Amino acid sequence: MHSRYSLDCNMPLEKIIERCREAGVNCIALCDHGTAEGALKLREIAPFKVIVAEEVLTPYGEIMGMFLEETIPSGLSVEETISRIRAQGGLVCIPHPFDTFRHSALKSHVIEEIADRIDIFEVLNARGVLGRDSAKAEAFAAKHRLIRSAGSDAHTPREIGNAYVEMPDFEGRDDFLEALKKGKISGRRTNPLIHFASLWARIKSKLSN
Repeated sequence: MHSRYSLDCNMPLEKIIERCREAGVNCIALCDHGTAEGALKLREIAPFKVIVAEEVLTPYGEIMGMFLEETIPSGLSVEETISRIRAQGGLVCIPHPFDTFRHSALKSHVIEEIADRIDIFEVLNARGVLGRDSAKAEAFAAKHRLIRSAGSDAHTPREIGNAYVEMPDFEGRDDFLEALKKGKISGRRTNPLIHFASLWARIKSKLSN
């Protein structure tokens, strides 16, 4: 999910905590666009586990780093982005792969090229519109024996929990991977009209600068 630290989201950290407690969500990965600042702050104040993550925009689309300790700048090559994630002891996750309508989705040929360096592959993104995109992600994960995940991709409070993984508790990145292997993916697709909320947040952010 995202927070107000993303240009296309207005959700305060306190609102994320409030909504997660209402929905019974006890662990999240906060992955703002281009910064880990919000996730680092949320980790300090949340009464549940917070995985510090970031969606890093490369020239070929987004790569998510998980279990980070500092921001990775946007605009780096795919190779350099992966290298910087690894340098922090982080995990490489591919968010919303093969999404037909998402310009920020990592290019398909790049996904093929880096398949052996992917730790986690998102097979359900609640903001995805087409079921066939998720089916393609599932097939790719199975072919390359990748660990599967899901994400609400929430930019508003009511989206939190739309897609999730039920999994055993864990301590640290390695334990997380083992627990995720045993996870059960669940969820539903968010109404596509919610994208207008992200567009409005982006417009407001530009107007305030």
